[in-house]
Order: sequence, then structure tokens, then C-alpha cells
Amino acid sequence: MSTTRQQYREVLASLATKTLTKIPTLNGRTEKACRLVLQGDVTLLDPTTAEVGSLTDPGKHYRLERGVCECRDYAQAPEHLCAHRLAVGFARKVQELLPPAVESALEVHPVSTPPPAPLPEARSSANVRLTVAGHEVQVTLRDHDETALMVRLEELMQRYGHAHNGQPQAPAQADHDSLGKRETPAPEAGGLPQCPHGHGFLRKSTKREGYYCPHKWDDGSYCKGR
Repeated sequence: MSTTRQQYREVLASLATKTLTKIPTLNGRTEKACRLVLQGDVTLLDPTTAEVGSLTDPGKHYRLERGVCECRDYAQAPEHLCAHRLAVGFARKVQELLPPAVESALEVHPVSTPPPAPLPEARSSANVRLTVAGHEVQVTLRDHDETALMVRLEELMQRYGHAHNGQPQAPAQADHDSLGKRETPAPEAGGLPQCPHGHGFLRKSTKREGYYCPHKWDDGSYCKGR
């Protein structure tokens, strides 16, 4: 056994012994806490937060914030010192007591949380002015699928998009995909035919005469309403 590892274990054993001497009823929990530390199942996220792996479920972790553990034993353990909380305390104290040369070889290291990845830019967007509770508001919808965006837009207009003259309002504008293409705004929604299956207004086809329903079913196929 290396000198570094031996020092590490000796300091940990000393902490466990002192804890048991002070609170004898923790017997069993201190042994589990030492096992968690030695196995490297303690992750110190910051001075007040840590995660500890479960001794019985390899895929489960318990999060501790300011000394409070999520496990069921926390509420009934003496002084709320469950094995997970003891393990975090042992890990922090070992790092304080060992010299820097030994600390660098410990199995438990503070880790930094990576910054969240930026959200991808939506390929399609639409702006529409609506009257909600007597107030005129502008709503912007964004989506990565043009058809899904239009379905959301039509549902929104059916719910709120009735102007004072009783006719639904058309969207102010719709921008589509990263190629910079811009569609011509649709005619007034009041002049469009309705889907026979109850999916709202149909859209005018740009490939052939007539209209089509942009609604997509759960299996990924489009509604055949015309």
C-alpha cells in the first residue's frame, strides 16, 4: 500500500473512531460512510452541496444540500447523521487534514458543473396580434418544424384570435428555415375551409390546386382532410 493511500485510510479511520466515541448509536452508519468514501462514491459539488452513491442501488445517487440528505434514513438517524451525510463530512474533513500533496491523490475531488448548452435557434417563427381579455397583445411562436408551427398558430387563433368584427386575425408574418425563405402571408383565416376532422383551417397548397390539412397524427402521418 502506498504511503499516500495509507495516510488517507488512517485519517479516515481516526475520524470514524472519534465520531463513534461521541455518538455510539451511529454504529453501522460510520462503517457504511467509510466504505462510500473509500469507493469514491462521494462527489463534492461545492462547499454546501454534494452527491453520494447508493450502497444498494448502483444507479442511484443522493443529493445533499446544506447537510440535508434525500434518503429515508436521514429523518430517523441520530442527529440526522445518515451514512451519506457522514460520508460527505468525512470526505471534507480528510481533505482539510491531509497535506496538499496527499490531497491531490484522493479519490474524492470537487467538480465543476459545466455550463448549459445554448438552445438551438428555431427554424420557423410567426408573430400574431390577438385580443386577450380585452387587451391587444402580440404573440411570437417558434418551432423547428414548419407544419407543427402552423398547427400551434391555428389553435392559438381559434382560441384567442377573434377580432372585434368577429373574424379571426391572420398572422402578422412568418419566417421560415435557415435559408432565409419567407412565405407570402396566408389569406384571411375566415376565408379558408375547415378540416372535416376538426383540425381547424386548411392551408392552400403550393404544389397543386386546392387545400390540405397540416395536422400530423401520432404515427407521423399527415391528416388526409381536404
